[in-house]
Amino acid sequence: MGTDSNRSWQMSGFGLSNLRPVKGEIPDPGPHELLVRTKAVSLNYKDKMIVDGVLIPDLSLPFVPTSDAVGEVVAVGGAVSRFKVGQRVLGQVIADWPDGGAPAVLHQHTLGSSLPGMLSQHVVFGEDAAVPAPVSLSDVEAATLPIAALTAWFAMAEATRSVPGQTILVQGTGGVSLFALQFAAASACAPSSRRAATRS
Repeated sequence: MGTDSNRSWQMSGFGLSNLRPVKGEIPDPGPHELLVRTKAVSLNYKDKMIVDGVLIPDLSLPFVPTSDAVGEVVAVGGAVSRFKVGQRVLGQVIADWPDGGAPAVLHQHTLGSSLPGMLSQHVVFGEDAAVPAPVSLSDVEAATLPIAALTAWFAMAEATRSVPGQTILVQGTGGVSLFALQFAAASACAPSSRRAATRS
């Protein structure tokens, strides 16, 4: 991609004080890969846990964190057939789970933990590890979908099947809970929302 630089936020150690901007080369996509220019990134609590060294204490450094983002395809490999330049895409957080049953090792190829994350101007996705971003959502809105929305959807549409008239209990006010509430309302269930009880 020439001599243009690719700006990223990179961890040299754990803690926010060790997260700094760096410049590197813009990667070239392989035959089945997309080069994507990042347009919006969404932060999850797990990203903070990774930066703080809590979730993956043996993380190999330096490392670019975060997993959720939306971007625009700016180059495609010669064998790519599903996407073209100019399309908006989201990366699948678990890059080797496009459909069907889960892989044997669930987080072996996961954006922002075992794979480099999304805090870069340009990132590379495998063609089968990307999905089109919904045209009805802005970049900022679409960037919130990969973890929070998909987790809520899996819980309500895959792990169980909600039916109209059923009451759904949504605990808390985090991203997953808010998406679950929206999915429940959209499916004509009667949503109930209350905070999880805590004991002192």
